[in-house]
Amino acid sequence: MTSSATPLDGIDLVLADLDGVVYRGPDAIPFAVDALNSASGAHRVGYLTNNASRTAASVAEHLTSLGLTVSADDVVTSPQAAMRVMKTLVADGSAILVIGGAGLVDEVEKAGYTVTRSALDEPAAVVQGFSPEVGWVHLAEAAFALQASKGAAGIPWVATNTDWTIPQARGTAPGNGTLVSAVHTAVGRLPVVAGKPEVPMFEVATERFAATSTLVIGDRLDTDILGANRAGLSSVLVLTGIDQAKQVLAAEKDQRPTFILDDLRQLSEPYPETIETTDGAATVTTVGDAVVRRDGENLTVVSPGSSINRLRAGTAAIWNSGVAIYGLRVAPELYS
Repeated sequence: MTSSATPLDGIDLVLADLDGVVYRGPDAIPFAVDALNSASGAHRVGYLTNNASRTAASVAEHLTSLGLTVSADDVVTSPQAAMRVMKTLVADGSAILVIGGAGLVDEVEKAGYTVTRSALDEPAAVVQGFSPEVGWVHLAEAAFALQASKGAAGIPWVATNTDWTIPQARGTAPGNGTLVSAVHTAVGRLPVVAGKPEVPMFEVATERFAATSTLVIGDRLDTDILGANRAGLSSVLVLTGIDQAKQVLAAEKDQRPTFILDDLRQLSEPYPETIETTDGAATVTTVGDAVVRRDGENLTVVSPGSSINRLRAGTAAIWNSGVAIYGLRVAPELYS
């Protein structure tokens, strides 16, 4: 059965992730621009990015070049969230050691702090974000600044995000999490994280847009969807980026999206209801034209339907079973 409701119904703000949702590298993902332009007719649309290497203005220019209508104020960046956190940790006007690129420097200066690149300047805190130019010399400078005498807490350390990977035109590359991990290994402590999946990123967005009902669109369970759930927001996982069927089927409870879409065209399409019935000891899950049966530890496909409905039915059957995926025999048709 197909409901007449779409994922956009009842929503006043759409927050779309960028890498893997709107674009991959410099190029737009198929159907994303048209779908978001259509959504903007009746909804406010904002954009979220954990990538700290660019300014909000440069991100807006990129999105506009792809065919969207975007201003810098429509873009919420992890450096902006990092400065929200930093305001609770150090005084205005303090010197901050910046490990990152122009996007991070821009927000540090806008927040009223002084930028330094050297631990010798005795900074009040360290902020770290992704930039392709970050290398050993920069990570070492962060480590020097963060080291503290035995028993001392050391200065605050804020990371814009800890994504392990970042989608690029040529494939998947190491993200800021790998760089943060290098510093962590050297100093034996962890940073406060501001970007997704932490809540400050979503607080900045919902406050800026004065939203009451928000839908977050992302391609990653461990950042976009986990963050939306932590912030109490509805979410869409779109299968155009990092996480695919295998990851969705195995998603932990706090990383499960409200909706699963093949691509953003389905934002405005009716989303099929999930119907569960029993057949003796078995549970039968129907989503649109797909039917999945769980009989004990065996999960089989009764009617394959479309690939997206088959995945939706499979996830519902697993998530509602109360059994971890490794305790089930899952038919390969559900994830291949």
